[in-house]
Amino acid sequence: MTFGDQGMPPRTPDPYAQWVAEQERIRRSRRTRRAVAAGTGVVLVAAIAAGAVTYAGGGEGDEATTTTAPLTSAGTDSGAPVPSVTASLPSDAPTALPSLLARPVIRPERAFPQQNVRLKDGSRHHRVDLATTTDCARGVSPELAALLEQGEGCVRLTAALFTDTERRSQVTVSVLSFRRVQEASAVFTLASMDPVTYQVVSLDPPSEAGRPTVPPGSAGVFRRLMTVRSVVFANGQWADGAETGEEELTRQTEGLLRYVNDTVAAYEQGKS
Repeated sequence: MTFGDQGMPPRTPDPYAQWVAEQERIRRSRRTRRAVAAGTGVVLVAAIAAGAVTYAGGGEGDEATTTTAPLTSAGTDSGAPVPSVTASLPSDAPTALPSLLARPVIRPERAFPQQNVRLKDGSRHHRVDLATTTDCARGVSPELAALLEQGEGCVRLTAALFTDTERRSQVTVSVLSFRRVQEASAVFTLASMDPVTYQVVSLDPPSEAGRPTVPPGSAGVFRRLMTVRSVVFANGQWADGAETGEEELTRQTEGLLRYVNDTVAAYEQGKS
């Protein structure tokens, strides 16, 4: 997946402008009430994520993959339809699933145990910020927050901001953990269909990190994976807002996503 097929190509005005406006709105919200932000893989319970998932649009004329108008805030009646997504477990779901779900959701220190990370390709990354909240709506877009309100909701959101050794990239990896597999699957499905609308907020570097905030309107790479009960998001951008170096930014973003996803999956499978 490249810049273009995330719904936010650097040179395509409509979806990109939508993302820019929404990201800036979320950033402003984060600064006043700080929370604490390759959709192709599903690990471990692949059969669960592949279960019956249905999407219901908000009304006549709606597209099947996107809402027609953004909500102004979670739980606020703005007149915009909130998509209805239901997911059911398939008959061949693992018998161990109930015992796996009985485990507590992963905590920040287990999801991001190391400040300095070396990926499988040998690249190194430094964690410059770590944030967590049990109010997941504070760290996601209004549309995603509205979706969370439909079910029992998200139990915990934990996010970490990484940079490379050259301190050029800024990659936020976020873990949203749910009470029920079906809810995680519903979020994963909609975020895969429309990553612009159903996004998690990217962290800004803390002042002590000495790193700049990514300029408004900068292009980015967005990916997501699903474990047993969590959806792991990764948002990657160049700190200076550059629109070049797409392949390298994608490599870093996907590498950090897989690293965190493997950590969360191992915990949720009872392997750590």
